[in-house]
Amino acid sequence: MDVGNIPFLSWLLAGLGAFLLGVGKSGIKGIAVFIVVLFVYAFGARTSTGIVMPLLIVGDIFAIVYYNKHANWSYVFRIIPWMLIGVVLATYGGTFFNEEAFTLSMALLILVTTGLMGYWEIRPLSQVPSHWSFAGSLGILAGFTTMIGNLAGAVINIYFLALRLPKNIFIGTTAYVFFLINVFKVPFHVWVWETIQWESLQISLYLIPVELLGLLFGVRWVKYIPDTNYRRLILILTGLGSLALFFK
Repeated sequence: MDVGNIPFLSWLLAGLGAFLLGVGKSGIKGIAVFIVVLFVYAFGARTSTGIVMPLLIVGDIFAIVYYNKHANWSYVFRIIPWMLIGVVLATYGGTFFNEEAFTLSMALLILVTTGLMGYWEIRPLSQVPSHWSFAGSLGILAGFTTMIGNLAGAVINIYFLALRLPKNIFIGTTAYVFFLINVFKVPFHVWVWETIQWESLQISLYLIPVELLGLLFGVRWVKYIPDTNYRRLILILTGLGSLALFFK
């Protein structure tokens, strides 16, 4: 990809995507699908995954530095091994899946699960899910979707919302989850899929300043959102994001 020949509209869409990515990494969860859609429109599905990766890691580093003291490592260790399995399955088995069918089925799954989460918000469960199969199934799905299209955000949101974590612990814990999983994905993007190359890194570098603006904006915004409203905001944005997948 020749950086000098990228259309202005592509830069505009990617800039908006980078800004929203910064907002999302600052703690405003649930907008990951919109970011993916913007980058797909800007650079195409496969190419965009490599361009987004460095931006994700920059956002993850910011989040773990800012929310470090709020992370709960027991929850990180509970889901990370399952996500690693999902990444490997997606890397070497994703080519056998029809992308359109996979995207639609994932959107339906997220919609249904978000609906259940909304119901549990109104009528809370007597106890949070603790069986290994809950973390295992959502972890593998999150790992698979994060490798295929950086779409694990909705799945991870649902998992940690079900655990009813307070706002700052939610943000700090997910920051470490995504940092570890995104670093793990880099070699597959470089040597297996070859979606991270010098040209893609140049585009990513140009977009980092816009992402940093989004991070600063999001950090200021998230402070004013109470825990209860924060959970509801994530549910609404996750549901809208899954709807956006139908038009991806």
